[in-house]
This record gives sequence, structure tokens and C-alpha cells, in this order.
Amino acid sequence: MSRNDAIPPSPTKGEYESETLAKADDIFTRDDPFALFTDWLKTAREREINDPNAMALSTADADGFPDVRMVLLKDVDPRGFVFYTNTDSQKGTQLADNARAALCFHWKSIRRQVRVRGLVTRVSDEDADAYFNSRARDSRIGAWASKQSRPLESRFALEKAVAGYAAKFNIGEIPRPEFWTGYRIAPLRLEFWRDRAFRLHDRLVFERAEISASWTTTRLYP
Repeated sequence: MSRNDAIPPSPTKGEYESETLAKADDIFTRDDPFALFTDWLKTAREREINDPNAMALSTADADGFPDVRMVLLKDVDPRGFVFYTNTDSQKGTQLADNARAALCFHWKSIRRQVRVRGLVTRVSDEDADAYFNSRARDSRIGAWASKQSRPLESRFALEKAVAGYAAKFNIGEIPRPEFWTGYRIAPLRLEFWRDRAFRLHDRLVFERAEISASWTTTRLYP
């Protein structure tokens, strides 16, 4: 059996649904990538089964060695895409060494993808406080208890740390740890990919030389 025989083609129904979605909006008439992203995210929220705000986050260390993991988008506006984490985690330390990152959103249910490359800065303390305080109480305690990305000797050690911080904060307010904040990726490049029949996909790139510059658009071969 050849490799191609082992991998079945995409179902006709999926291609038909993709074509139907594609006709709903012509991406090549759009000039604002954030407005287009917001529209696609809204559609994904209506159709994606799990975590439509999930995104693959790629970072690189000081030596340029790349890393990737899934995180959740928590905010997006013309300033960029925001996620939150422990600053001592692998992604936090890598961003301290190399403040550039890439994102990829893949929505299988609507057969669309968005790729992002940009510069990374921390959000303000006010924004980080506001989001931290919106989280469930147990999640806030967990943020204090987890030494993210560092070796863990046992599950019991983590549960003990959680219990310790739960007792420390009791029923009072839980402040945001200094080592926990948000990061904003301000894009220099966004690519919108949309599935089309017979692999003749749509690809539209928005690009700018610097954050303050205007966007240029380019249509790519699939």
C-alpha cells in the first residue's frame, strides 16, 4: 500500500461546507486583519467543538532553538494577541531572551487557519490584575502553587503546595503573583488560510515593516 493510499482524501461533504463558508465573505476585499480575524473567531466560536480560542504559540530561546505549545487567547484588539502565563515558565524565559513569537490558529470545523508573527511585550499590571482577578479562585491558587515548567518530585508535592496557599489566603483576596502576567504579540505578519475544493486554497497575507506602519496585502498561491 502506498502512502497516498493509506491517507484518504478529505470528504466531499467537508469540501462542500468549506465552499459554502467561503462564499459568505470574500477575504480579498478586506483591509483590516484584526476585523477579519474577529469575524473568523466569531464563526469558530459558533462551530468549533472545543476551545476556539486555542492557539499554538512558538517561541525560541537565546540560541534560536524553537519551542511550541498550545495556549489560550484571552484578548485581541488592534494592539495584538494576548495570553497569560508564569514568567518563569519555558515560554516566559524564552520570551525574556527573544521577544518574538509566532501563533497559529487552526479551526478544523470551519477549515480555516491564521498564522501570526510578531513582537512581544508584557501587558500592563492593571490588565494583568484585571484578568487574574476574573479567574476562578482555585485557578488563582494554582498560579501561586505551580512552579511552572520546573521539575516536580510528585503529585503530592503539588497538592501540598495548593493546600498551603489555600490556607494562606483562606477566604481573603488572592493577589496576582509577581511572576504571573500577560504577553501581547503585536503582529508584523498575519496569514489567513481558507480551505477550497481540490486543494486550491485561499491565502491572504497582511504585512508591515514595523508596528506603526500601514498594512500591505499579498495573495499567495496555495
